[in-house]
Amino acid sequence: MDDLGPHPHAGWMPSAARRKMPIQALDQPYHDATAPQTRAGPRTVWWRAATFLPPIAATTALIVAFTDWFAMDGFSAFEGVVITLIAFTFFWIALSVSTSFLGVATLCLSRPRAALDGPVPPMNVALLVPVFNEDTADVFGNAAAMLSALGEQDFVHNFDLFILSDTRDAAIAAKEERAFIALRTQLSFGSQVYYRRRADNVDRKVGNLADWVENWGGAYEAMLVLDADSLMAGEAIVGLADALAYDPSAGLIQSFPTLFGAQSVFGRVQQFSNRVYGAALAEGLAKWTDREGNYWGHNAIIRSAAFAACAGLPKVGNHKGNGRLILSHDFIEAGLLRRAGWSVRFLPRIGGSYEEVPATLIDYVLRDRRWCQGNLQHLRLLGSRGFNAVSRFHLISGAMGYLMSPAWFALLLVWTLIGNGQETNAIRYFSGFDPQVSWPVISTGNSLAILSFMYGMLLAPKLMSAGAASRSGINMRDMGGAFQFLGSLFAEILLSILFAPIMMVQQTIAVIRTTIGYQETWTPQQRRGGQYSMLIMLKFHIVETLMGALMIAGMAQGLVTLWLLPIAISLIGAVPLSAFSGVNLGAKGWSGRQMGTPEHLNAPRIIRVAMAERQRFAAVLAAPETRIAAE
Repeated sequence: MDDLGPHPHAGWMPSAARRKMPIQALDQPYHDATAPQTRAGPRTVWWRAATFLPPIAATTALIVAFTDWFAMDGFSAFEGVVITLIAFTFFWIALSVSTSFLGVATLCLSRPRAALDGPVPPMNVALLVPVFNEDTADVFGNAAAMLSALGEQDFVHNFDLFILSDTRDAAIAAKEERAFIALRTQLSFGSQVYYRRRADNVDRKVGNLADWVENWGGAYEAMLVLDADSLMAGEAIVGLADALAYDPSAGLIQSFPTLFGAQSVFGRVQQFSNRVYGAALAEGLAKWTDREGNYWGHNAIIRSAAFAACAGLPKVGNHKGNGRLILSHDFIEAGLLRRAGWSVRFLPRIGGSYEEVPATLIDYVLRDRRWCQGNLQHLRLLGSRGFNAVSRFHLISGAMGYLMSPAWFALLLVWTLIGNGQETNAIRYFSGFDPQVSWPVISTGNSLAILSFMYGMLLAPKLMSAGAASRSGINMRDMGGAFQFLGSLFAEILLSILFAPIMMVQQTIAVIRTTIGYQETWTPQQRRGGQYSMLIMLKFHIVETLMGALMIAGMAQGLVTLWLLPIAISLIGAVPLSAFSGVNLGAKGWSGRQMGTPEHLNAPRIIRVAMAERQRFAAVLAAPETRIAAE
């Protein structure tokens, strides 16, 4: 790494157009006088009741059933903890089921998204691509593809694209400057493209975007925030801009990014899941959140004036009393916009929004650790003044996505310690009247019923969504045909079951690391398929491997129930499964069609163009520097 100063080309940015972006206080409410007030209507209240009441009722019934079962031999505080863990995990699973069911029902019963009625007010829109030590050819290839796609659209807006670099690596920074010259040279349609690298990347992505808002945001009514791996079709960009211009109450509109570009086994699992199951879940979420949605940090359009006035992020204290950056800033920014009176919408039916995904299990976990740290930080911000109930729920939900794993882990330990009955459990649990083990016996029938019920709940959203795939715009021909689709569905479910125990342990580790104050580093996401060395994988998965070995040893001694064998196999096989996760499905011996999606088997034009542009920029950057102007 070299210490870099700012780039010397002042002409690479437009004239300054400043906006004030005051830091918001979280200990007092705030209302933006220019924000149109919006409230949830009767229909939205009904959809929320339809989504939340079934999980609440089912969780209550489960609590009653387990309480009656445990009370047969007396009830203890320990059993109360077990019931709490069961209820805690079950509610969030049930909520996922009800949200997916609402989404499937909406997809099956509703009409396609209607065209906007009336003229759309024109806006100046900035496409912002913040980057940090990323693959230069990929970033500029995507940018070139999006600009080309916009040139094929009819619209009333003016679009400009900004590459906002926080790159610290001197070699990558030099590539960015060369790629920018090449991109600007090839422009053939009216949009402008700009490049800026900060001398000091203070406050990471938050500071990067705030710097743009304060110095150039005044010239643009809206900013469409992208990630380094984001890709959007021209109709998606125009669709988001039209939706924001047409709705004066909207401060932010989030699209639903579809995953693309995965070649590894693990990447394909995520890509297939996102494409087949994600649409129903997204539709259900959009239905009940209505105008109180969330922000995922990218592939979303934001009203610049609202963001500047309402979403300046403060530093927050940690357990040592130091001021820390808000890490998962997107949820908080959405909450601040809602607090000020602006609506935050989620429009999953705007197609053509894409992003990439980590290629291997280890890459996913490394990214997950950063997200875990940010999402758990939200629990300390729940008391922020002025946040509405739905915004607070978004914060809780994000944290629960990680706290579920320690809860599952605790239940796994309890089930392991219970063993096969009173004579074989690994703990001694005594009643006050009789010094004998009095844990309720879990019979074979009860174990089978519990496992079947829980797996059924976990699989229900997948099966419902797969059954309604055609309603979410999936053509079976683009999935390789019905038989290929069913094979991919089976493969995704099987691999998800195998990876789930490993993810449970890794997310539990992430929660522990966050709790003790370990600071995760900010590194570029790895999106290429590949393999880690056996030593690295063994070190990374040593906890899972030892746990699996202990569980199997306990089964051999008759101390641990055989119903946990599938989990034990996944854990002891963590290293080979991790190696398998990075296998390139396009390599020799694989057809490349396994768990394929339309974005892979029948790629849209924007993806094909982006892939070609990436190759072109890679060639440009590999050429001698004197040839760039001629490219």
